[in-house]
Amino acid sequence: SWLLDARLLPAFGEKRLDRITSAEVRRWFDDFSRTAPGNANVALKLLRAILNFAVARGRIGMIAHARQLIRDGRISKGDPLQAARIAGIMAAKRTAELIPLCHPIPLTHVEVDLRSLDDGYEIEARASTTAPTGVEMEALTAVSAAALTVYDMLKAADRSMVIGGIRLVEKAGGRSGTYRAE
Repeated sequence: SWLLDARLLPAFGEKRLDRITSAEVRRWFDDFSRTAPGNANVALKLLRAILNFAVARGRIGMIAHARQLIRDGRISKGDPLQAARIAGIMAAKRTAELIPLCHPIPLTHVEVDLRSLDDGYEIEARASTTAPTGVEMEALTAVSAAALTVYDMLKAADRSMVIGGIRLVEKAGGRSGTYRAE
């Protein structure tokens, strides 16, 4: 995107855009705004572009036998964790097709991670964009699709799996600004 130009790179280097701290942003904004008249408006546009991200989490609970099948690699359809990651990323990219009135946005980054728990898996998705809008629906959709994929691949071993706790954990950017779950 034209918003991520050379004026940003010296300030943040190779750091992932969704990992930049508010203190770093404030320092950069102050320095950049002082360098020339009119830079404040450019700086605001640049900041908006790098601060639009969302993190969502959910979980899928399952019996011990199903978890053991995953660990042992004995699922006939393949690796459900890898399939869930791919499904989550694909779903995030197609959120506008799945959710009525959700507008399509260009995503710059989507990642889906699954972490083993005693009774199942926690699923976390991170999405970001340079567009001037929030990406919480994309992160939530990624978690949902990942959980459904795990269910689909393990339903022969455990039909009692429970998907739940899908929630927005953190977001920045978009019209409603910043949010962090307590």
